[in-house]
Amino acid sequence: MASSDPTSLPSVEIRQTNFEQGIAYALHLWPDLTLAVRENLGGPDSADKRDWLAGALSDLFPSFSSTKADDVDNIYIQEFLQQVMEDEFEVIIEEGDPSLWKVAEQIVRIRRDCAEGRFENVDVLRVRWQEGKGKKIDGLYKKGEDPNQDTDWDEDDEDDDDDDDEDMGDAPPLVQTRREKPEPEVDEDGFTKVTRKKW
Repeated sequence: MASSDPTSLPSVEIRQTNFEQGIAYALHLWPDLTLAVRENLGGPDSADKRDWLAGALSDLFPSFSSTKADDVDNIYIQEFLQQVMEDEFEVIIEEGDPSLWKVAEQIVRIRRDCAEGRFENVDVLRVRWQEGKGKKIDGLYKKGEDPNQDTDWDEDDEDDDDDDDEDMGDAPPLVQTRREKPEPEVDEDGFTKVTRKKW
Protein backbone atom coordinates (compact mmCIF):
# COMPACT_ATOMS: atom_id res chain seq x y z
CA MET A 1 0.00 0.00 0.00
CA ALA A 2 1.36 3.40 -0.94
CA SER A 3 1.65 6.12 1.65
CA SER A 4 -0.03 9.50 1.29
CA ASP A 5 3.33 11.16 0.56
CA PRO A 6 2.89 12.58 -2.98
CA THR A 7 6.46 11.66 -3.95
CA SER A 8 5.84 7.95 -3.26
CA LEU A 9 2.54 7.76 -5.19
CA PRO A 10 2.34 6.14 -8.62
CA SER A 11 2.43 8.59 -11.50
CA VAL A 12 -0.60 10.66 -12.42
CA GLU A 13 -0.91 8.65 -15.65
CA ILE A 14 -0.98 5.31 -13.81
CA ARG A 15 -3.58 6.53 -11.33
CA GLN A 16 -5.71 8.03 -14.13
CA THR A 17 -5.50 4.87 -16.23
CA ASN A 18 -6.54 2.68 -13.31
CA PHE A 19 -9.37 5.06 -12.46
CA GLU A 20 -10.69 5.00 -16.02
CA GLN A 21 -10.43 1.21 -16.16
CA GLY A 22 -12.26 0.96 -12.85
CA ILE A 23 -15.10 3.10 -14.18
CA ALA A 24 -15.32 0.95 -17.31
CA TYR A 25 -15.46 -2.27 -15.27
CA ALA A 26 -18.09 -0.81 -12.92
CA LEU A 27 -20.26 0.22 -15.88
CA HIS A 28 -19.86 -3.14 -17.64
CA LEU A 29 -20.88 -4.89 -14.41
CA TRP A 30 -23.92 -2.65 -13.85
CA PRO A 31 -26.91 -4.82 -14.84
CA ASP A 32 -29.18 -1.90 -15.80
CA LEU A 33 -26.69 -0.50 -18.29
CA THR A 34 -25.67 -3.94 -19.54
CA LEU A 35 -29.28 -4.74 -20.39
CA ALA A 36 -29.78 -1.34 -22.04
CA VAL A 37 -26.72 -1.89 -24.23
CA ARG A 38 -27.61 -5.48 -25.07
CA GLU A 39 -31.14 -4.50 -26.09
CA ASN A 40 -29.87 -1.47 -28.06
CA LEU A 41 -32.07 0.87 -26.04
CA GLY A 42 -29.66 3.64 -26.93
CA GLY A 43 -29.82 2.77 -30.60
CA PRO A 44 -27.29 0.82 -32.66
CA ASP A 45 -24.39 2.68 -31.02
CA SER A 46 -25.40 1.74 -27.45
CA ALA A 47 -21.98 0.20 -26.68
CA ASP A 48 -20.29 3.40 -27.85
CA LYS A 49 -22.55 5.39 -25.56
CA ARG A 50 -21.43 3.24 -22.64
CA ASP A 51 -17.80 4.00 -23.52
CA TRP A 52 -18.63 7.70 -23.80
CA LEU A 53 -20.30 7.53 -20.38
CA ALA A 54 -17.11 6.12 -18.84
CA GLY A 55 -15.12 9.05 -20.20
CA ALA A 56 -17.76 11.56 -19.10
CA LEU A 57 -17.70 10.16 -15.56
CA SER A 58 -13.92 10.43 -15.45
CA ASP A 59 -14.17 14.06 -16.56
CA LEU A 60 -16.46 14.88 -13.61
CA PHE A 61 -13.53 14.49 -11.23
CA PRO A 62 -10.56 16.86 -10.97
CA SER A 63 -7.24 15.71 -12.37
CA PHE A 64 -4.98 13.64 -10.12
CA SER A 65 -2.34 16.35 -10.57
CA SER A 66 -4.74 18.96 -9.17
CA THR A 67 -4.59 19.95 -5.53
CA LYS A 68 -8.32 20.68 -5.60
CA ALA A 69 -10.26 18.38 -3.29
CA ASP A 70 -12.83 16.06 -4.80
CA ASP A 71 -16.30 17.43 -4.31
CA VAL A 72 -17.97 14.74 -6.38
CA ASP A 73 -19.95 12.38 -4.17
CA ASN A 74 -22.19 9.35 -4.54
CA ILE A 75 -25.39 11.41 -4.86
CA TYR A 76 -23.94 13.52 -7.67
CA ILE A 77 -22.81 10.40 -9.57
CA GLN A 78 -26.23 8.76 -9.08
CA GLU A 79 -28.01 11.81 -10.46
CA PHE A 80 -25.62 11.98 -13.41
CA LEU A 81 -26.13 8.28 -14.20
CA GLN A 82 -29.91 8.60 -13.92
CA GLN A 83 -29.91 11.53 -16.34
CA VAL A 84 -27.68 9.77 -18.88
CA MET A 85 -29.73 6.57 -18.71
CA GLU A 86 -32.91 8.54 -19.36
CA ASP A 87 -31.47 10.81 -22.07
CA GLU A 88 -29.32 8.31 -23.95
CA PHE A 89 -31.05 4.95 -23.34
CA GLU A 90 -34.63 6.03 -22.52
CA VAL A 91 -34.42 4.05 -19.27
CA ILE A 92 -35.85 5.52 -16.09
CA ILE A 93 -34.03 4.41 -12.95
CA GLU A 94 -35.82 5.12 -9.72
CA GLU A 95 -34.12 7.23 -7.09
CA GLY A 96 -32.70 4.98 -4.41
CA ASP A 97 -32.32 2.01 -6.78
CA PRO A 98 -29.78 -0.33 -5.07
CA SER A 99 -27.82 -1.09 -8.25
CA LEU A 100 -27.57 2.64 -9.04
CA TRP A 101 -26.29 3.35 -5.53
CA LYS A 102 -23.79 0.49 -5.79
CA VAL A 103 -22.26 1.57 -9.11
CA ALA A 104 -22.01 5.20 -7.97
CA GLU A 105 -20.39 4.09 -4.70
CA GLN A 106 -17.89 1.93 -6.61
CA ILE A 107 -16.87 4.85 -8.82
CA VAL A 108 -16.41 7.24 -5.88
CA ARG A 109 -14.44 4.60 -3.93
CA ILE A 110 -12.23 3.79 -6.93
CA ARG A 111 -11.48 7.48 -7.37
CA ARG A 112 -10.49 7.84 -3.71
CA ASP A 113 -8.36 4.69 -3.82
CA CYS A 114 -6.60 5.65 -7.05
CA ALA A 115 -5.83 9.10 -5.63
CA GLU A 116 -4.06 7.29 -2.77
CA GLY A 117 -2.24 4.96 -5.16
CA ARG A 118 -4.30 1.89 -4.25
CA PHE A 119 -5.73 -0.22 -7.08
CA GLU A 120 -7.13 -3.27 -5.25
CA ASN A 121 -10.77 -2.40 -5.99
CA VAL A 122 -9.98 -1.97 -9.69
CA ASP A 123 -8.37 -5.42 -9.65
CA VAL A 124 -11.45 -6.93 -7.95
CA LEU A 125 -13.74 -5.42 -10.58
CA ARG A 126 -11.41 -6.60 -13.37
CA VAL A 127 -11.60 -10.19 -12.07
CA ARG A 128 -15.40 -10.01 -11.69
CA TRP A 129 -15.72 -8.68 -15.22
CA GLN A 130 -13.43 -11.37 -16.68
CA GLU A 131 -15.28 -14.12 -14.83
CA GLY A 132 -18.64 -12.78 -15.98
CA LYS A 133 -17.78 -12.29 -19.66
CA GLY A 134 -20.35 -14.01 -21.79
CA LYS A 135 -22.78 -14.65 -18.95
CA LYS A 136 -26.34 -13.61 -19.54
CA ILE A 137 -28.17 -11.27 -17.20
CA ASP A 138 -31.66 -12.47 -18.10
CA GLY A 139 -32.27 -13.95 -14.66
CA LEU A 140 -32.00 -10.54 -13.04
CA TYR A 141 -35.05 -9.13 -14.79
CA LYS A 142 -38.59 -10.35 -15.17
CA LYS A 143 -40.40 -9.28 -18.28
CA GLY A 144 -43.39 -7.19 -17.32
CA GLU A 145 -46.57 -8.35 -19.00
CA ASP A 146 -50.20 -7.52 -18.53
CA PRO A 147 -52.03 -10.87 -18.42
CA ASN A 148 -55.33 -9.22 -19.35
CA GLN A 149 -54.01 -7.60 -22.50
CA ASP A 150 -54.40 -9.45 -25.78
CA THR A 151 -52.19 -8.41 -28.64
CA ASP A 152 -51.96 -9.40 -32.26
CA TRP A 153 -48.30 -10.22 -31.81
CA ASP A 154 -48.63 -12.49 -28.79
CA GLU A 155 -46.16 -15.36 -29.17
CA ASP A 156 -48.75 -18.03 -28.29
CA ASP A 157 -51.00 -16.87 -31.12
CA GLU A 158 -48.11 -16.89 -33.56
CA ASP A 159 -47.33 -20.52 -32.80
CA ASP A 160 -50.96 -21.53 -33.42
CA ASP A 161 -51.15 -19.59 -36.68
CA ASP A 162 -48.01 -21.23 -38.03
CA ASP A 163 -49.60 -24.68 -37.87
CA ASP A 164 -52.61 -23.62 -39.97
CA ASP A 165 -50.68 -21.82 -42.70
CA GLU A 166 -50.71 -23.26 -46.18
CA ASP A 167 -47.93 -22.94 -48.66
CA MET A 168 -49.19 -20.27 -51.04
CA GLY A 169 -46.19 -20.18 -53.32
CA ASP A 170 -44.68 -17.01 -54.68
CA ALA A 171 -46.60 -13.78 -54.54
CA PRO A 172 -48.01 -12.63 -57.87
CA PRO A 173 -46.36 -9.69 -59.56
CA LEU A 174 -47.76 -6.33 -58.53
CA VAL A 175 -48.93 -5.44 -62.04
CA GLN A 176 -50.23 -8.38 -64.03
CA THR A 177 -51.91 -6.68 -66.97
CA ARG A 178 -52.75 -3.19 -68.04
CA ARG A 179 -56.34 -2.20 -67.96
CA GLU A 180 -57.59 -0.99 -71.25
CA LYS A 181 -58.48 2.64 -71.26
CA PRO A 182 -62.13 3.09 -72.20
CA GLU A 183 -62.83 5.00 -75.36
CA PRO A 184 -63.87 8.59 -74.68
CA GLU A 185 -67.54 9.38 -75.18
CA VAL A 186 -68.18 12.16 -77.64
CA ASP A 187 -71.56 13.89 -77.64
CA GLU A 188 -73.46 15.12 -80.72
CA ASP A 189 -71.76 18.52 -80.59
CA GLY A 190 -68.31 16.94 -80.73
CA PHE A 191 -67.42 17.52 -77.09
CA THR A 192 -65.70 14.79 -75.13
CA LYS A 193 -67.63 13.76 -72.05
CA VAL A 194 -65.53 14.00 -68.84
CA THR A 195 -66.02 11.05 -66.52
CA ARG A 196 -64.88 10.57 -62.98
CA LYS A 197 -62.22 7.96 -62.34
CA LYS A 198 -63.31 4.97 -60.32
CA TRP A 199 -60.83 3.83 -57.69
